[in-house]
Amino acid sequence: MTRFVDVPTMSNLVQEIGVPQFIGELANTIRDDFVNWSEFEMSARVANHSEIGVIELMPVSNARRYAFKYVNGHPKNTQRGMYTVMAFGVLAEVDTGYPVLLSELTIATALRTSATSLMAARALARPNSKRMALIGNGAQSEFQALAFHHHLGIEEIAVFDVDPAATDKLIANLSAFPSIRIVRAKSTADAVRGSDIVTTVTADKAYATIITPDMIEPGMHLNAVGGDCPGKTELHADVLRTGRVFVEYEPQTRIEGDIQQMPAGFPVVDLWRVLADTLPGREHDQQVTIFDSVGFALEDYSTLRYINDQAEKRNLGAGVELVPWGEQDDDNDPKDLFRYTRQSKAKRSIRRAA
Repeated sequence: MTRFVDVPTMSNLVQEIGVPQFIGELANTIRDDFVNWSEFEMSARVANHSEIGVIELMPVSNARRYAFKYVNGHPKNTQRGMYTVMAFGVLAEVDTGYPVLLSELTIATALRTSATSLMAARALARPNSKRMALIGNGAQSEFQALAFHHHLGIEEIAVFDVDPAATDKLIANLSAFPSIRIVRAKSTADAVRGSDIVTTVTADKAYATIITPDMIEPGMHLNAVGGDCPGKTELHADVLRTGRVFVEYEPQTRIEGDIQQMPAGFPVVDLWRVLADTLPGREHDQQVTIFDSVGFALEDYSTLRYINDQAEKRNLGAGVELVPWGEQDDDNDPKDLFRYTRQSKAKRSIRRAA
């Protein structure tokens, strides 16, 4: 049977583990897989674009497991009462092709994005960073705030969004974590001023310049999360020239990241090489480091692997017959698919996962 983790089950799983612990453990899981980068077969995601959004498939595999994520990005969805990003994913055995997990990934993608940001900042930001600017206070923002506060020692977060209601929501949600000092900024420049780390998580599908060169201070680490498809950026091109730029999977980031503005030969550093200690990350305290984050399939592989392990440990999720299950009985003939057209084989099968 395939383990099925729906939205209520994921919510229960996150509550049992706790958001900060979930993010920290997931960051470690993603890092482990990045260090073993050469073991994976990878490709840029397959994307179908429209004028108002994008739908993508993100596959990756190693010798043991295959994973893919279905995900969309439609910024105007919020006007319809829907989320901008929605996703689900599958984890399967390479030996048989059997899907072992079908999981919601909308909530999990927010957790994995913050975990990836944390993983990168641990390697690239200045030690003892204390203040972060958080530009864009939508669905991703609380997760980013908790990741950097609980696991990187950020004490003060200056927040700004062009939509004041989004900032109201963020401040209300983070009030449950009184150890975080939240400062409501008047503008992007006001939030960025004096920050050790700048995180941008804006959603508009546009060539935007949320961060401009005049905002950059020596030693900053920029965590640019929102620019993640062709025609969508957050950083002015000259910002990219001020520091050292790190990417997840270069062929994909060249198309989707903020570096889509730059010429083909513009130098970037593979983050996995820094994590594997084959290339340096930050070279000195005054250097500006930029993580041009677009989200990569390996991070979703790690997330599905973590979800499956944690759900199995807690006996969460239902067992569903997503594909025909080979029962061990006299009636089982793996060459006879037509038998499922008979009523005896057409029963709906859902049960708690073992």
